[in-house]
Amino acid sequence: MNRSVNIIIPFLIAALTIAAWWILNRPNDEPAWPTQIQGFSFSPMRADDDPSQKRFPSIDDIAADLALLEGRAHAVRTYTVESTLSEIPRLAAEHGLNVTLGAWIGPNAAANEIELMRLREILAAGYRNVVRVMVGNEALLREDITVTKLIDTLDRVRQLTYLPVSTAEPWHVWLKYPQLVEHVDFITIHLLPYWEGVPLDQAIDYVISRYNQIKAAYPDKPIVIGEVGWPSGGRRNRGAETSPANQTRFLRRFLDVAESEHYIYYVMEAFDQPWKLKTEGATGTYWGVFDADRQPKFNFTEPVVRIPHWRELAGLSVVIGVLLLTLLYRDSSTLSKRGKSFLALITYAISTAAVWIVYDYTLQYMTPATVIVGLLLLIGGVGVIVLLMAEAHEWAESVWLRGWRRPFPLRSVPDAQLPFVSVHVPAYNEPPELLKETLDGLAALDYPYFEVLVIDNNTKDPAVWEPVRDYCAILGNRFRFFHVDPLAGYKAGALNFALRQTDPRAEVVAVIDADYIVRPQWLRHLVPAFSDPEVAIVQAPQDYRDASQNAFKAMCMAEYRGFFHLGMVTRNERNAIIQHGTMTMIRRQTLDAVGGWAEWCITEDAELGLRLFEAGYKALYIPCTYGQGLMPDTFADFRKQRYRWAYGAVRILLHHRHELLGLHRTSLSLGQRYHFVAGWLPWFADGFNLLFNFAALVWSIAMIVAPDTVTPPYMTVALVPLVLFLFKLSKSLFLYRLRVTATVRQSLAAGLAGLALSHTIARAMFGGLITGKLGFFRTPKLAQAPAILRALADAREEALLAVAFLCAAIAVLQRNDAFMLDVRIWVAVLAVQAIPYLATVLVSLTSAWTQLAATLIGPMSAMDCHHANGIESPVTRVG
Repeated sequence: MNRSVNIIIPFLIAALTIAAWWILNRPNDEPAWPTQIQGFSFSPMRADDDPSQKRFPSIDDIAADLALLEGRAHAVRTYTVESTLSEIPRLAAEHGLNVTLGAWIGPNAAANEIELMRLREILAAGYRNVVRVMVGNEALLREDITVTKLIDTLDRVRQLTYLPVSTAEPWHVWLKYPQLVEHVDFITIHLLPYWEGVPLDQAIDYVISRYNQIKAAYPDKPIVIGEVGWPSGGRRNRGAETSPANQTRFLRRFLDVAESEHYIYYVMEAFDQPWKLKTEGATGTYWGVFDADRQPKFNFTEPVVRIPHWRELAGLSVVIGVLLLTLLYRDSSTLSKRGKSFLALITYAISTAAVWIVYDYTLQYMTPATVIVGLLLLIGGVGVIVLLMAEAHEWAESVWLRGWRRPFPLRSVPDAQLPFVSVHVPAYNEPPELLKETLDGLAALDYPYFEVLVIDNNTKDPAVWEPVRDYCAILGNRFRFFHVDPLAGYKAGALNFALRQTDPRAEVVAVIDADYIVRPQWLRHLVPAFSDPEVAIVQAPQDYRDASQNAFKAMCMAEYRGFFHLGMVTRNERNAIIQHGTMTMIRRQTLDAVGGWAEWCITEDAELGLRLFEAGYKALYIPCTYGQGLMPDTFADFRKQRYRWAYGAVRILLHHRHELLGLHRTSLSLGQRYHFVAGWLPWFADGFNLLFNFAALVWSIAMIVAPDTVTPPYMTVALVPLVLFLFKLSKSLFLYRLRVTATVRQSLAAGLAGLALSHTIARAMFGGLITGKLGFFRTPKLAQAPAILRALADAREEALLAVAFLCAAIAVLQRNDAFMLDVRIWVAVLAVQAIPYLATVLVSLTSAWTQLAATLIGPMSAMDCHHANGIESPVTRVG
């Protein structure tokens, strides 16, 4: 049954995926392209040509382009007579094409004079196929010349030739300068509704209305449409969307109207112009009917399809989806139909989006820069896919399990059969009264056979450690105290020292932090799990008793709780928990067998757990509170703790990389490898996100400094961080509400606290990759909360980055093209990237404001065994 579900669900979702591709690509009938059109705007630049760099096409290239247009158009319109382009009239005559001859007018008066001299020479040659002369192209729009100077130039040229003379400007410029009309023989207007943000379905009516507006204003002057067209690629301009399909629709609709209304027009343009990328941005490149390789960009007669190759792309997205889903379904026997359907939907959505983004990116002209950027984006895209799949997998397993594979065993065992337990309490410079509370909790344990070893390492002040020593003596023979100074190896060194002092009768070693107060049932309930000889670790969650002190601690409590309610529960299903150094028990024999605690590692607990898994042992996680400690008092301490955890994770992954990748033979299962890599993947994502943030700021500065040449990043790529942020936010809020049983306030507080640590984790990722020399960070307890200024100082890096992103967003909005969709999306990206940094500042300030009541967040529900994950009671009682 499970196998058939694994086949049926992907098949159904694949069918929906193909149906979605089909719906989006249904063919639309449009008027057929005429056999021969009036004319093309003609710039015969090839991919390597660039007139701004004085690189012009060869005579042979120009002749080949004119030969391609022969029979397709009556005429071509040129823009300049510079260099080899002065040969166009002669070459066009050989192919039966008329020419509207253009002379370029720019801001350089001397260059204009040279251009007019060349124009005079061509006119003197008397080419009979030259039918009109165009002096200047949008020179007034660019403000390259004054209207008075342009009128003088037009008058000079009109004296040189009998041919009709004009200049070309958008329709509104002609209305602005009515005096210009008196000095031209006809009016040349540009009708490009894309640049005015007109949606495609309104574009033809818009063209007709503007044409009629000029005709009504100047009824005695003939009108020539010098440019009319639609780009196939580039930026979306308000309601105007660029695409090959939209270019096809617009031109075929316009040509149908133009032929019936007998317009004189030149389609903008014959060939794509890659060189315009530097002067007009990406959109300026894609106005051609033919691409830069002289291939037609669309079909001239058949129904229009948005993506002509959609069938191949749909098939590819399904294949990728199936491959990804096969990996996710490898170990999904306990996942319900809803869970498998959710994974299938997410997987196919991700694969479809990935295929479409890559396809869309490859439609642009590839330069060395775009190739390099594309490769970087591909690498980043693979990382995003892996991250999304891991997040979706955890989401599904947290919500839609049909039952537990590994119910948590709570056995009633007679005292005579219980093993001896050695409880180790490492301490460094802990307040004596705090440690006495911990010892009182251990003294009250309901367990017959145990000892407690307190190892105070490197505390210098006798007034700190001597009262603890004396209190252990009062508590009796079960409690032994050791003060060791010096002692290397940090916490791991202290635990290895304790291991050497452990009673030979001890079969189980338990570890708690010096601030934990355990419940009397801790050992009695959990030690019987070691009756399974393969179990090496029994782990209870970290929990805290000081969440009611203030809002900051209540916020931290909510953030901690997610890991123990969600991540650890799902990891336990595949025997892949992260061992954490308090509330943990280890079989003494296995601990000795693997060499004890790793003193090279600052997260020795997680490293030991991985080593035991590599040796083939099992671990059990019981999501029930059996002890409560204290949280960091300040945000500075909170972030130090998380930095240590993240840094240690990187060092562990590097140290065990061969084992995790399967290069060294171990007993690690695929599920264990998956969880140890995927579980820490979000932290690595924070690290790569920091690189993205610096790149985003650099790009934004370039957009601000050079707005005419630097456009926003590719829009589909810019959408990825927004989608990823929204997906992770939705997942977090949903799972917190459903599985952590948190309120909306607690869910938002947890998310805020987690975001506040993003920059710290990112720095830890790079720190762990670069150096292995970080010292152990002890998390201080009962520290005095910082003042407001100190809190701001603690978050100074994040505050500066937040200001940088917000200023960049505001500055980008000052661009003249701020109304463009891609600019607004990029501004949204900048704003979203500022959120984690703003969260850091806010959480740091909250930690300083100790008077802010915890009731603002609200108390978390107890972590008891009957509400651990909401599927069914995960605890079974045997006995």
